[in-house]
Amino acid sequence: MSTFKKTLASFLVIAAALVSAPAMAAGATDAQVRAAGEATVAKMEEAVSLLDKGADKADVLKALGEVRQFQKEFRFEATERLRQRAGDKMKVARDEIEKGDAAGSTTLKATLDLYKEMMKVYNANH
Repeated sequence: MSTFKKTLASFLVIAAALVSAPAMAAGATDAQVRAAGEATVAKMEEAVSLLDKGADKADVLKALGEVRQFQKEFRFEATERLRQRAGDKMKVARDEIEKGDAAGSTTLKATLDLYKEMMKVYNANH
């Protein structure tokens, strides 16, 4: 009886995985992904602009927090590696900005370039 229960449990887990995978894959529509991408780039440009104008560090960090939220929804298989690299660069930029390091501006602009590249790839595929 124990073997039967284990087999049944295995089949139930497999069935649940097969049912949930398509549901997860169909999560966001093209319009939602495009909107998230455009919002990510716009907020990133705002953060760069704020930093260049010498705005308060808290304002720049707030804009970067919003970028972080938008980029979570800006998911497209062909740009996933770029998204990861941009997220890593954004963390470095945040740390530099928090410390008052002048390199924060350069890193932030490099991150913006990565997000713009993601939009180019996304637009080329849709």
